[in-house]
Amino acid sequence: MKKLLAIACATATLSLAAGPALADSIQGRLGITGKIGFMIPSDNDFGPFDNKTNAGIIGGGGLIYGIDNHFAAEIDITRSAYGSDAGDFGVTNVALGAQYRFVLDQPKLVPYLGAGLDILMIDADQGREVDTTVGVHASAGADYFIMKQIALTAEAKLVLAPDTDINGPSGRGNFDPNNFSTTFGVRYFFN
Repeated sequence: MKKLLAIACATATLSLAAGPALADSIQGRLGITGKIGFMIPSDNDFGPFDNKTNAGIIGGGGLIYGIDNHFAAEIDITRSAYGSDAGDFGVTNVALGAQYRFVLDQPKLVPYLGAGLDILMIDADQGREVDTTVGVHASAGADYFIMKQIALTAEAKLVLAPDTDINGPSGRGNFDPNNFSTTFGVRYFFN
């Protein structure tokens, strides 16, 4: 067992040190991202009552394409779920965006700023319907390349969108889709 563990550790160390990451540019490269994290949604009102929301979990993935040394286009689809005083909500966010990536002296670490358009499809329990809405997002994050094709990523994202209607058997209300999330994940670049 000790030999097997030693061989596995040596193999992992060798694969991580197999060459320089050379990750300061993703120009012309296509990547896929998977991520998971936490979301802090805005409070809502449902009828005459305030609806306090709880922090929730968010996860999803997407594609990123390097346009040049600094700019990248991305599409992300995430799903978040959280509870509130008035029940449970789920939000599917289709985000179309762009990133400005900073090239540093440290080629493995690539911080970035992003912005884009979000389509928010919202569902609720207890027979309620929530209208779909459109918003915008701003994000900041960093990729740390452990290999030329693989990067660990961390991101903070703020989504702003107008209130939308909640309709249900017990009345009407407003749903505030604004939220703040932090995610951690992995990017894999195909070329």
